[in-house]
Amino acid sequence: MPLGLLRDSVRVSGRGQATVLSVEVAMRHEPRSADAKVVELERKLVELTGGLQELADNAMVEDSRVALLSKLGQRAGGTFAKALAKDEIQPDRIADLTDAIGTQLAQVLGRKRELAEHQRRVQEEFEAVTRELATLQAQQTPDRQAVLIDLETKASATVEIELSYVVNEASWTSGYDIRLDNEALTLTWHAEITQFTGEDWPECELALSTARPAISAKIPELDPWYLDRQQPPAPQLPAPRMMAAEQAVYGAQGMADAAAPVGYSAMQAEHGEAATIYRPARQVAVPSDGTSHRTTVAVIDLSATVDHVTAPVQSLDAYLRATAVNNSEHTLRPGKASVFHDTEFVGTTTLDTWAPGEEAELNLGIDDRIRVERELVKRTAGKAVIGGTKRREAEYLITVGNYSKRPTKVTVLDQIPVSRDDGIVVKDISCKPEPQQRTDLGELTWRLALDPGKSGEIRVGFRVDVARGVELQGWRE
Repeated sequence: MPLGLLRDSVRVSGRGQATVLSVEVAMRHEPRSADAKVVELERKLVELTGGLQELADNAMVEDSRVALLSKLGQRAGGTFAKALAKDEIQPDRIADLTDAIGTQLAQVLGRKRELAEHQRRVQEEFEAVTRELATLQAQQTPDRQAVLIDLETKASATVEIELSYVVNEASWTSGYDIRLDNEALTLTWHAEITQFTGEDWPECELALSTARPAISAKIPELDPWYLDRQQPPAPQLPAPRMMAAEQAVYGAQGMADAAAPVGYSAMQAEHGEAATIYRPARQVAVPSDGTSHRTTVAVIDLSATVDHVTAPVQSLDAYLRATAVNNSEHTLRPGKASVFHDTEFVGTTTLDTWAPGEEAELNLGIDDRIRVERELVKRTAGKAVIGGTKRREAEYLITVGNYSKRPTKVTVLDQIPVSRDDGIVVKDISCKPEPQQRTDLGELTWRLALDPGKSGEIRVGFRVDVARGVELQGWRE
């Protein structure tokens, strides 16, 4: 059993004519890992080490042959020269012997090149296996926990034992693909499953639960809300030094307490009172290496209204926005979403928890076909007038153009300044056309209906009077 096994979670059941007398969990210290992947990598590493040694030995033999042939050629050259001078040997015999030595030397050098290339490939495989083995060994230890079950039977019997337990370090997160195809909006919900419990999960029937026991275990209770007289702050005393023994106990954390398109197979959902369990349509294998494995939870066709929104006072970008209702039975968990227009990836966004029947706004990315401009067309900074009041005036022109092939509605957000001082007064506010919505915080909202190739204009003007002796802060253009 893995080291992360929670001892209190071990439960034993079964079938057969037997009685469970006791169940114990004990630590087993093993010299070698019991993980099949680690054992296989260790065996592979030994095999590769032997292969590299054999290649090195073969290369040494070929080096000896090169040295022997080179020395033989040098000695033969001197001997042949003396024999040729004394007319004791014919030139054609010298040529034949020289060619033979050269041919053998060329063959040996060719085998050396082949050995070097083979050694390079084996060395690369050796290094890859070494890195993979080091990663797995850093994540686990050969030590294991063992579950000892004591059974009592009255006679020879076949007993089927079922052991269940809980391990930590396994989790799943949500990820989404949001795809806009013309006016149709499809959301594909993926589950990213990771685990490093110390044991690999082979292809098995997997269940993903939305339960959050750490959060739902305690029902919240309210403490009294007291009002009291404010007391003067107590003098600051120097913090006592933490002794070495205390540092060892608390540690750093105690000190400083993110054709037709292919379809997807969705999961079966079992909805409970406080959580839902999702079961993949096929078996899923998840090794204990911390890597993420994706499976599809659900595919949802959303009914949505698509429009655009822009805030030119912050940015001249126009964002494609979908206002959609979760018309499925699923409560969608928070997660990162990839946004596609047809097959084109346009960016990422995030989804918050989205309950069935709830309406939400989805950011579908920047749409460059909606062009936005914001220009300061009037600015005056008058001198002091009667009573010493200074006056400033500003007017802005916002232009929004629709260069797409479809009509759209563009929500334009802008603002006028809001005074927090009696000596500063904002007046003579002029908006053409009048905004559909205006708040006390100066936020203005227009909704422009634009046909293809058409544009709309918005003018916003205002005046600010500043009393004598008041320095204006926060003015921007």
